[in-house]
Amino acid sequence: MTDVSGGDFADLMALIRTVPDFPVAGIQFRDITPLLFDAPARTRAVEAMAEAARALHPEVIAGIESRGFIFGIPVAERLGLPFVPVRKAGKLPHDVAIAHYDLEYGTATLEMHRTPSVAGLRVVVVDDLLATGGTAAAAARLVEELGGTVVGFVFLIGLDALDGQAALGGREVRSILAY
Repeated sequence: MTDVSGGDFADLMALIRTVPDFPVAGIQFRDITPLLFDAPARTRAVEAMAEAARALHPEVIAGIESRGFIFGIPVAERLGLPFVPVRKAGKLPHDVAIAHYDLEYGTATLEMHRTPSVAGLRVVVVDDLLATGGTAAAAARLVEELGGTVVGFVFLIGLDALDGQAALGGREVRSILAY
């Protein structure tokens, strides 16, 4: 995983709350709510994520529901790029591509609209956290099924011990905060 912090983000790290045994026993959930509540910290996190994405030369930002929307849309705005949502099953009203995947505590499904098309475009996938990589890998499969090229991933938090990068096929992975 590429550490893109390039600076001291101890203040941002201090705003990430660890909630043990959520949503199931054994999971150490990283709660970003305190960071979202702190406007200057949130802005700083988004700016760092935007710079990490910019270095990958994307043409589109894809954000994974739901916390990937929180960061993906402002990253896309800062870069002047389109944003495409990658959503949970049954949330998109038009023709969709579908990817099923495993999580560290169950299974899930993601969907992405077929139009507007990402075909032929360089896509950076944005989310709040990289754990085992299943969700991000499913998002990448959707982008590629629809003809786009995933040039990398940008996460606010990377859980290095879970080695989620291994599930992402050797693509560039950038994380602002590492645990």
